[in-house]
Amino acid sequence: MNAHPFHTEEYRQALEQLQVVDFVLLELNLYLDTHPWDVQAIQQFNHYTHERMKIANQFQEKYGPLQNYGHAYSGCPWSWIETPWPWQV
Repeated sequence: MNAHPFHTEEYRQALEQLQVVDFVLLELNLYLDTHPWDVQAIQQFNHYTHERMKIANQFQEKYGPLQNYGHAYSGCPWSWIETPWPWQV
């Protein structure tokens, strides 16, 4: 019997990788709110933004949408009804 993809270690590692990049982006965003002219921080922010888009696209192609309302494509059947959602893991 095959495990549901949401219960695999690979799924959890992919989600954790995305969460790590999200944390880095949040911290950079907060830093840049008080240091808006820090070119190196802006470059890091842009780098990790690109990485997040890449990781999110790979995750969504394999496991389904991370967000609703036009932030991700859906296959057929409608992907959004699959559970658990990323924040439920």
